[in-house]
Amino acid sequence: MREAWAAAAKAGRRNGLLVAALAVAVSACSSTSGLPELPPARQAFADEVALEEEYRIGPLDGLQVFVWRNPELSTNVVVRPDGRITIPLIDDLEVTGKTPAQLADIIEEELAVYIADPIVQVIVSGFNGPLSRQVRIVGEATQPAAIPYRNKMTLLDVMVAVGGLSPIAAGDSARLVRTDPDTGAQQEYALRIESLLQDGDISANVAIEPGDVIIIPESFL
Repeated sequence: MREAWAAAAKAGRRNGLLVAALAVAVSACSSTSGLPELPPARQAFADEVALEEEYRIGPLDGLQVFVWRNPELSTNVVVRPDGRITIPLIDDLEVTGKTPAQLADIIEEELAVYIADPIVQVIVSGFNGPLSRQVRIVGEATQPAAIPYRNKMTLLDVMVAVGGLSPIAAGDSARLVRTDPDTGAQQEYALRIESLLQDGDISANVAIEPGDVIIIPESFL
């Protein structure tokens, strides 16, 4: 009997050590203690000197094409995954990366073969955009998603769009991955989403940039 108890105790110690090791590993993976933090959004926007960039069309965007005086040529289309659209009289027109104004000029040139002095207006009715213009939220958000970037977007804007944190989220252990568009280098930053949403800590409301990825881990407490 003593031998059985000793074996059981030994097995229990082994299992306990394994669980403890796993807990440490998970904690290490989700820890943000060594990561830098971003400045508050209002400070980042105050330092911003770049001009607002005009939206560029991406796959799966919805477009409204108006041809003045020619309603039969006006149409609503969705950009195909290959970045092209088909509209009356024009097949397989490449549109990805163009601004609405640029696309309108191109359509006018194409239609000029068929009608006199075409006047075209293009409106983006359903924004999706290329990945480089999206913000992706993965992990323990209520509704993880990829959302279109908007000028002067903040962390609060993003969290409202995805419905906040899930009940098991470790919001103050979240991190943001930002890719340098010129070099491709990635930098991680610590986020304090729980402090922002639950405590109202405005200093945790940081500026978001296009292409950012926000990773929200699960709480194991």
